[in-house]
Amino acid sequence: MQIFVGNIILQYYRRHCIIKFWRVVNIREPAKSFEDLLVWQKAHSFVLTVYRLTGTFPKHEIFGLTSQFRRAAVSIPANIAEGFRRRSASDKARFYNIAQASAEECRYYLILINDLGYADVREANSLIQEVSKLLEAYSKSILNSES
Repeated sequence: MQIFVGNIILQYYRRHCIIKFWRVVNIREPAKSFEDLLVWQKAHSFVLTVYRLTGTFPKHEIFGLTSQFRRAAVSIPANIAEGFRRRSASDKARFYNIAQASAEECRYYLILINDLGYADVREANSLIQEVSKLLEAYSKSILNSES
C-alpha cells in the first residue's frame, strides 16, 4: 500500500514503512494569456526597470534618451502580447522578431547610458539578456512547430 503525502511516498511493506521522496515536476499548462508567458513577464520586468532607471536621468534628456529608451522597452512586451493572439506561426514569429529588434535597440541605449555615466545598468543588462534568450527560444520553437 502507498500513501502520498506532499512529495513523500509512504510505502508499507510487511509491517515496515519505507519512505521515498519523489520529485515534483512543474508541468506548465498551455498559456491562456500573454501574461502567462515567461518571456512576457521578464520583458515587463525589464520595462519597469527602464522606467525606474530613466527617472533618474537629467531633465534635458526627457524628450531625448528617456523617451526613446522607454518607447523601445515598452515595444518588447507589447509585441509579445500582440503576437500571442496571432493564428499562424509565421505571424507570431514576426511579432517576436519585432520584439527582438526592440531588445537590441535597448541594448544600445544601455551602452550609451553607461558611457554617459547616467546610471548603473547592470540589472537592466542582465534582464535584457534574459529576455533576448527567451525570445530567441520562443521564436525557434514557433518556427519549428510550423514545419
